[in-house]
Amino acid sequence: MIAPRIASLVPSATETLVALGLGPRLVARTGFCIHPAEAVASVPKVGGTKDVNLAKLRKLAPTHAIVNVDENRLETAEALREFVPEVIVTHPSRPEDNLALFEQLRSAFAGEPGVSARAAALSAEFSAALDRCRGQTWPGEKVLYLIWRDPWMTVARDTYVSTLLAEVGWHTWPDLLGGEHGAGRYPALAGNEAWLHGIDRVLLSSEPYRFGAAHTAEAQALCPQARVQLVDGELLSWWGCRSAAGLDYLRTLREHAEA
Repeated sequence: MIAPRIASLVPSATETLVALGLGPRLVARTGFCIHPAEAVASVPKVGGTKDVNLAKLRKLAPTHAIVNVDENRLETAEALREFVPEVIVTHPSRPEDNLALFEQLRSAFAGEPGVSARAAALSAEFSAALDRCRGQTWPGEKVLYLIWRDPWMTVARDTYVSTLLAEVGWHTWPDLLGGEHGAGRYPALAGNEAWLHGIDRVLLSSEPYRFGAAHTAEAQALCPQARVQLVDGELLSWWGCRSAAGLDYLRTLREHAEA
C-alpha cells in the first residue's frame, strides 16, 4: 500500500494530523499551520489558507488534501480535485462535530499504524471535557465576540466559536445565522446598533486580529455596559485535537467570571 502524502491547508487540521501520528506524512501546509512548531518546521509551505500556491502544491504530489469550508475557498477545493486523488472537506460547526471529525480522519488514514487508537483517545478526551461543561448550570449572558476591527467583525450563531461559547451560557450577538458558508458567518458591525448597549461581556480574540490591552477602551466605548476581556482565540476557535483544552479553558473563563 502506498503511504499517504498529505497536504493540510487548515491549521486546526494540521495540528490534529500530527496528534494522530501523521506528522511524517505531511508534505505541505499553509503559513498559518504553525502548531506544533517542531513537527511542522520542515513541512513545505504552499501559501495561505485563502491563497494556496497550487503550482507548488502540485509538484509535491499529495495523495490527500485537507480543506475546510470556512478557512479555504471553494475554487481552491475544486482545483485540488484535478490533481489530488482524495480531497477531505472538514466543517465542524458545533463542539460535538469534533467526534465526527476524529472519525473522518481515522477512516481516511486507518491504514497508518496507531491512528485508530489515537483517534479514540482524542474522542474520549473531548467527550470528558464536554461532560465537564455540561455538568454545570450556567446563567445566560449576552456576549459580543470580536475577531476584527475597522470594521468590527463578530461571529454568527451557527459558527463553531458561537456554539462553543453557548456551552457555558455565553450567547453571542447579533442573534443571527450565517448559513453554511460565506461572509454572513462573520458579520461586520456598523458600531451604532442599539443592541450593543445590552451586551454583558465583550470578548476580544487574539486571532485572526491580535487584540491587545490597547483595544479595550475602544471595545468598552462600543458596549458601555459590558465587561471587556481578552481571550485566547486559538483555544476558542481551533477545533480537533485542541478542542478538549478549549472547552476546559472556556469553563475556567466562565467560572472566573462568576467569582
